[in-house]
Amino acid sequence: MGVKQIIEAYQLLAPALLEEGNHAVARETAKDKYAYPKYLVKMATGTGKTWVMHALLIWQYLNARAERNNPSGKWFKHFLFVAPGLIVYERLLDAFCGRRVSGENRDFDTSDIKAAEQLFVPPAYREAVFGFLQNAVLKKEDFGRKVVGDGLIAVMNWHAFLQENEEKTEEEPSDDPDGKELLNDLLPSRPGVTSGNALESLDAQFLRGGKMTFLKELPDLMLINDEAHHVHGGSKYDDEVKWQRGIDLLAKGKRFKQLDFSATPYEMVGSGNNQREDYFPHIVVDYDLPTAIRSGHVKTINIDNRKCTTDMSDLDYNAVREGNKVIALSEGQRLMLRAGMARLKELEGAFIPFNANKRPKMLVICEDTQVTPFVEKFLIDEGLTGEEILRVDSNKKGEIGEASWGELKERLFGIDKRSAPRVIVSVMMLREGFDVNNICVIVPLRKSGSQILLEQIIGRGLRLMWRELEYQEIKDISRYQLLKEKKQPDAYLDMLFIVEHPAFIHFYDKYVEAELAGIVTDTEETSGSSIGDLINTGLKENYQQYDLYWPIVVRESEEIVEGNLQTPSFKPFTLYPLSTLKKLFAEVGETFIAQSMLVQTRFGEYKVHANLFSAESYNAYLQGIIQSISKRMIRVNGKQTRALPILQINLAELAHLIDTYIRTKLFDEAFDPFHEADWKVLLCQNGIVTSHIIKEVSVYLYNIEKHSVKTQAKINKYYFSTISGFAVRESASLCLTKTIYTHTSYPSRSGGLERDFLIFIDRDAAVERFIKIHEAKHLFARIAYLRSDGLIGEYIPDFMVMTDEHIYLVETKANKDIHDENVIAKQKSALAWCKTMNTLPEDDRMNRTWRYLLLSDNDFYAIVDAHGTFKDLTKLCEITESGVSGEFQFGEL
Repeated sequence: MGVKQIIEAYQLLAPALLEEGNHAVARETAKDKYAYPKYLVKMATGTGKTWVMHALLIWQYLNARAERNNPSGKWFKHFLFVAPGLIVYERLLDAFCGRRVSGENRDFDTSDIKAAEQLFVPPAYREAVFGFLQNAVLKKEDFGRKVVGDGLIAVMNWHAFLQENEEKTEEEPSDDPDGKELLNDLLPSRPGVTSGNALESLDAQFLRGGKMTFLKELPDLMLINDEAHHVHGGSKYDDEVKWQRGIDLLAKGKRFKQLDFSATPYEMVGSGNNQREDYFPHIVVDYDLPTAIRSGHVKTINIDNRKCTTDMSDLDYNAVREGNKVIALSEGQRLMLRAGMARLKELEGAFIPFNANKRPKMLVICEDTQVTPFVEKFLIDEGLTGEEILRVDSNKKGEIGEASWGELKERLFGIDKRSAPRVIVSVMMLREGFDVNNICVIVPLRKSGSQILLEQIIGRGLRLMWRELEYQEIKDISRYQLLKEKKQPDAYLDMLFIVEHPAFIHFYDKYVEAELAGIVTDTEETSGSSIGDLINTGLKENYQQYDLYWPIVVRESEEIVEGNLQTPSFKPFTLYPLSTLKKLFAEVGETFIAQSMLVQTRFGEYKVHANLFSAESYNAYLQGIIQSISKRMIRVNGKQTRALPILQINLAELAHLIDTYIRTKLFDEAFDPFHEADWKVLLCQNGIVTSHIIKEVSVYLYNIEKHSVKTQAKINKYYFSTISGFAVRESASLCLTKTIYTHTSYPSRSGGLERDFLIFIDRDAAVERFIKIHEAKHLFARIAYLRSDGLIGEYIPDFMVMTDEHIYLVETKANKDIHDENVIAKQKSALAWCKTMNTLPEDDRMNRTWRYLLLSDNDFYAIVDAHGTFKDLTKLCEITESGVSGEFQFGEL
């Protein structure tokens, strides 16, 4: 839309909201802090907010880099990430630089973007992106000490930011009667008495204010603010005023843009029944918690109303105190902790035996740090060991010292992979940035009824624990049972249990009514219900008898030129001497070049296009020559070659060959293309020099092709038995004979066709073996296809079936979906894939011819009703190239 200020978006999309006196938006968006580009992304905790930041960073930097010589002003390559506290700060450094391996050293291979490069960074851009990340990150201690090159990523804590931005603006009057501020400016590194003139103290004083000065001098800056609700709380907050003053200083006199991210971008206003959320006006994306829950992208919330807590509304759930000193836990708190532990033990008893990597954890949120030691002691008295409890104490702002943090971090962020701790006890420290997956039980012992605080607490447990696709179906069913049918679900995978707390009844009720949370009221431990009817299928003892493999062509058969490119006897260009070309260029200069750019010359079947003459450098000219030669059909000496060998010729060697020819033999004398602008003579006279170069090189390449050798295709064989087991639902699986696994699964919903087909082929005498391809596990069994939206997709056939002569890829589809565009696109790709397989040596394709079947429910049940065989089915349902291209063919029965 080209919107540069948020008020412009309102003017275009919702002008009524800006009418005078109609809405607070008009007053808010008119403030100075919205006078520059400023946008807020609202994303529920656990839905990938940090990944979106990464995507925006990569998108901005690569575009800025691509137009380095001709900037449009749209893109940024200097970024400032501001974190609300130490946890988020460290998380950002982990994401960009990798985890710490020893002391201060970080392993870049463990950084988020490097670890997810296949998803996040196209191969052509990886060198640029990884080089940028490894050189451009500026930590808070690096300001003023580290020199960065082409762009930077500055990461700092927002509290440090507040301390750095209190310098006076030019408009502010001076109030310094004693000259102390002037002295600080002139002598910023004055020694201090209490610090003993320590060098570290002098350094710190010298660098004070340096961060803001450094950032202000950058030509462009994109500020990315994580957990932005901290600094948009309204003008009544001193921190917000200081924060905004700092941003105003940074935005002045440069290209500036601010991106805010928050799961809770609002301020609670009013009180009692009139309390409501006052959302910040610059929200441009709203991916809220209700949407995330209904989509299954976060855990489903359960209000745990166990028998031991049903009557606790009459109990005191605050700690017992004498004055301001905590002396004991109340009975209500003890009941809540016992309820949480009972649920944790139930989940552990089901999850860990089924999958040892799935270790549920419990998080206890206390009212203050006086309470945490009593919680720890109580849990030990209940049978836990000290190693099984991790206590995280912090100050009233939820902060912790860096020394303590260094010792704590490794244990805290490794809880998903370790058996201990089982319980984490905290106050405010872990309400943001605590990104772990295995929190399954939360006990909120705090008395505060703040909605924002409760949403932040719940957010610590929302990240998915059972992410693998094999669990998706049972999770979907369980979520529907809990939220829609209002009954106890079959399984507790990716369900978050919040032990009911009387202070939050209103919040719970609102979520339950909106079908965003369910209430579990089981009064006894239900052994096994936590995982439903999931079982682990494995390989049968005689699995080798029925094993199949999926061939992947690593390298197709091709012709390879023997040896390296040798310097040939190229003929020189003799139509005009070099001195004449230089003289002509000197006389007419750029006009001469411009005239040449308007023409198109022809050499055999090759056109020398004007865009080749628009090269801005000698290197670009060489690149154009190479691309032209390697990608065109060229007629040489009256004979047409194949598309010249872009995959068979080493392009780096070819570039060196052409460059050497131009410098030493083209004009039959030494030629320096980098002397002044001499290289531009190569573009002269309707491309005759360029045509000469192309002809000489093309003839040479054509001749050396005669000395190429035919190679065998290289095939990797991926046996399905390499995946030795995975989870299936016992009620939606079959024990079959002619396959490698003890149980073969099918979809429990709308899976009748697949189930019946499995039984059908298992009983058919003509079928020797088969496999039901598991899309979440057999990741190698993929066929690329062009989707109807123009993007490349991956197609996974449903079955692979072997007979004595053929191997069939089989796709089952409801009759209504047969003519879907994407189904047809998959057919074309599957046919092409089978055609490639059939060109391989027989022992690389299991000595069989490959075929493709598209099985509709109508066709299948027609064969079954007629007591037909699998062979009958293949005659009816086999897809051929002519059938896909539009010529209808009838099968034979």
